[in-house]
Amino acid sequence: MNNNFRMVAKTLFGFEELLAKELRNLGASNVKEGVRSVSFEGDTGFMYKANLCLRTAIKIIKPIHSFTVRNENELYRKIYQMDWTEFLSADSTLAIDTTLFSDEFTHSLYVSQKIKDAIVDKFRDTDGQRPNVDVKFPDIRINVHIHKEHCNISLDSSGRSLHHRGYRTATNIAPINEVLAAGLLLLSGWDGQSDFLDPMCGSGTFLTEAAMIACNIPANINRKEFAFEKWNDFDEELFQKIIESSLNKTREFHHKIVGYDKAPSAVRKSIDNIANANLSEYITVERKSFFDSTKFTDAHLHMVFNPPYGERLNLDMEDFYSSIGNTLKQEYPGTEAWFITSNLEALKFVGLRPSRKIKVFNSHLESRLVKYVMYEGSKKAKYQNNDND
Repeated sequence: MNNNFRMVAKTLFGFEELLAKELRNLGASNVKEGVRSVSFEGDTGFMYKANLCLRTAIKIIKPIHSFTVRNENELYRKIYQMDWTEFLSADSTLAIDTTLFSDEFTHSLYVSQKIKDAIVDKFRDTDGQRPNVDVKFPDIRINVHIHKEHCNISLDSSGRSLHHRGYRTATNIAPINEVLAAGLLLLSGWDGQSDFLDPMCGSGTFLTEAAMIACNIPANINRKEFAFEKWNDFDEELFQKIIESSLNKTREFHHKIVGYDKAPSAVRKSIDNIANANLSEYITVERKSFFDSTKFTDAHLHMVFNPPYGERLNLDMEDFYSSIGNTLKQEYPGTEAWFITSNLEALKFVGLRPSRKIKVFNSHLESRLVKYVMYEGSKKAKYQNNDND
């Protein structure tokens, strides 16, 4: 008997293809890419596995009803007509998240309030009691999406965004979102088959995500809870089997993962976060400026980093980005270096031609993930010859 149902995994701009590939690799069927989302089919166990293992998903939602709606009275009526007893009871708590792309409905909080009214009125009319709202820790989180006249009602199986992995307790001045970090690593082709360096490691997010990819550790293994654990039909035994099965698929890692930061506070935070993720044996963090460093291996090196950016820090951008280029050219032959920046003007100061530029967003800042390939010897020699001209 096929117990599969449709689900939607939400993601960040530019990660749809990565997420679709992750879903197929996990065993999803009928995978279809959307905009910042990928729809797929699977059973309850797969829903648990998707939440536990997907690196580039922000949320996994389970659609339960859809209808056309033209005004708020019709919305109230159609929500009221649904059988909510399948998902919650009068003593449950609920929260409603609403996204609107509509001329008729323009205020998401008001729409959420209207939907809440319809649900609690239905319970009050049939049970004499009503569920309460708890926006922080609800038993059921309902996701509402209205596009023009089309309304989708879903259950949020994740709860807090899946970038809350559970290992990062300390953050520095400009921490990078864990889902963004994992996606950038996957876009860069990181697969754990070489040494890795983040030369400006901040609170250690790239390092931690790189180690989890290298060892095939489930992305959210350190997370405290998922929303589906409060659902009426939660199967604890099945979830434990999914966790065990996923942990059995981890693999050995035989290279080095290294992080540098010149700030002692960042080094301490990185070390703490890495320890929280139980990855200390795989990662070394040192207090060091990238600009004073040399390549620590003779073998191929994969480098991914997030340089500080001018919006948050008072830096001389021209000097800073030219130092990145000079350090790569002089000290890092045989290296594939990737970094993300929202300062597109500053890229010209690097003094190297990127072999790839990928459009991504860091929070709300349009950015580029850029790739520089430093060939063994040739670029270094070329740079030195230019100096002698």
